[in-house]
Amino acid sequence: MSPLGLIPSDVSLNAAIAVCAIAFVSGTARGFSGFGSALIFMPLASSIAAPRLVAALLLIIDFIAAAPLLPNAWKQADRKATAVMVVGALVGVPIGTYFLSRLEPVTTRWIISGFVFALLLLLLSGWRYRGKDHAAISVGIGGLSGFCSGLAQTGGPPIVGYWLGRPIASTIARANILLFFGASDFFSVVSYSLTGLITADSIKFSLVVGPVYAIGVWFGASLFGKASEALFRAICYALIAAAVLIGLPALDGVLRSG
Repeated sequence: MSPLGLIPSDVSLNAAIAVCAIAFVSGTARGFSGFGSALIFMPLASSIAAPRLVAALLLIIDFIAAAPLLPNAWKQADRKATAVMVVGALVGVPIGTYFLSRLEPVTTRWIISGFVFALLLLLLSGWRYRGKDHAAISVGIGGLSGFCSGLAQTGGPPIVGYWLGRPIASTIARANILLFFGASDFFSVVSYSLTGLITADSIKFSLVVGPVYAIGVWFGASLFGKASEALFRAICYALIAAAVLIGLPALDGVLRSG
């Protein structure tokens, strides 16, 4: 089958190539740090194609490409602490999915851009959660992340801001993040399927974009372990900041379209 037969009719060949390029960069971030893919992919790709298509596409390719990382994450993660957050995601994901299925594309783009801008402010403030562990806080953070994931697959900031601020080894923080999103992605797959967001177009398009994204995840994962803990955390923060800056053109596009 020709690649053109796998690309949705409302997405041009040039746009599809651009989406693939974005997928490689975002996949590299995901493989290295365990997060960052949506922060790069969603603001840019949703300025090229419909947010509903892009969100479903990212969910499919990330769910499949990141699956090989889960067994090792299961061994290294603090599974009890992660499970508490997963409870929150179980509630938050369906709510976010509901809004994605109901909101207009332009409104969704505004919200995605707002997430990116809010994250920039969060980074500039230097805030990290360094208080004591409380189940209610963990469930709340998991719920917020789940909502962001359901709406725009951008659930990374709350989880990353929490786990990278904890006094734990980088390997455990990364494993917790990977394990949480494995569960969150599963909830999203179920929720997106029930609301009709996973369509034939998104599945076929994933056959084009998915391999490129998977190569990026593999490449990023191969880089992990070659940096010290301090450098690892610095790179993670830089990835978020870079994602915000990269997303600003998408915000400009939304402003122009308004």
